Amino acid sequence: MSRIAISTFAALLGIFIPPAGYALAQAYPAKPIKIVVPLGPGGGVDTSARLVGQKLSEALGQQVVIENRPGAGGTIATALVARAAPDGYTLVMASPGHVITPSLYKLSFDAIRDFAPITLLVTIPYVVVVHPSLPVRSLKELLALARARPGELLWSSSGNGSAQHLTLELLKMMTGVKITHVPYKGTAPGMTDLIAGRVSATSASAVATLPHVNAGRLRALAVAGRTRAKIAPQLPTVAESGIPGFEIEVWHGAMAPAGTPQDIVAKLHAEFVKILAQPDLKERMLAVGFEPVGDPPDKFAAFLRAEVEKWSKVVREAGIRID
Repeated sequence: MSRIAISTFAALLGIFIPPAGYALAQAYPAKPIKIVVPLGPGGGVDTSARLVGQKLSEALGQQVVIENRPGAGGTIATALVARAAPDGYTLVMASPGHVITPSLYKLSFDAIRDFAPITLLVTIPYVVVVHPSLPVRSLKELLALARARPGELLWSSSGNGSAQHLTLELLKMMTGVKITHVPYKGTAPGMTDLIAGRVSATSASAVATLPHVNAGRLRALAVAGRTRAKIAPQLPTVAESGIPGFEIEVWHGAMAPAGTPQDIVAKLHAEFVKILAQPDLKERMLAVGFEPVGDPPDKFAAFLRAEVEKWSKVVREAGIRID
């Protein structure tokens, strides 16, 4: 008997037959949820995942497991989630690497089509910092020094093709200055050499930079976001410093595999928004430089598409290659 016939027969008997997906949505979640972090434990993405994961577990009454799977610029973990069942039980905590790697690597997944965006959870200001011995007090002075000494200033990054590297390339493209890129294997070793004065400057998240700024080991010049940072409102934006249109932020967002039912995506988004509004979590996040967002899925999806396009242009014009 066809479903239409069954539905008609059921209607005659006064029986309600739920639409497809109804039972799944009503039961969700019926088992633990896994949030895959494409990077190692202890970093900013891991911190975000654990902060919201604990709250999500409390809200849904199910265990939320954080699974760290670093490697290959985060693509191993991301590919795993792309192939996971689209049932809302496997999520990935994405970050800028998700929109940069499509321009650098041949991937086994599509960064846009293979995922269902849930929400942009937080943004984290990128801060331009220099060694205190450098005779500059503003970004304008740094750029003037770079023009006076082309190629002499050294800018550290966490590696070729990293967000720190692309920030420098975008800065060079928009200003015409010549600053030498020095890649490291991670943010920490580059920061160590900057504090020691072996390199001149870098840009990195507020989480990585401001403790050193507050301790006097580094000098902050500007933040790279669209607006001033709540954690350091005294710092001007790069745009305010004379480079209009320059905008970069670290961000963390939750995504599910493509095909995840829209009612499950909507439920997760609603829970994340409520979590981000909780005063205790909001306070903990702001204290370390995380600025809660909670954008809806469609807005997050548009953001991801724009970021892929933006960074592909920078990679192409800067001629960046990953060996």
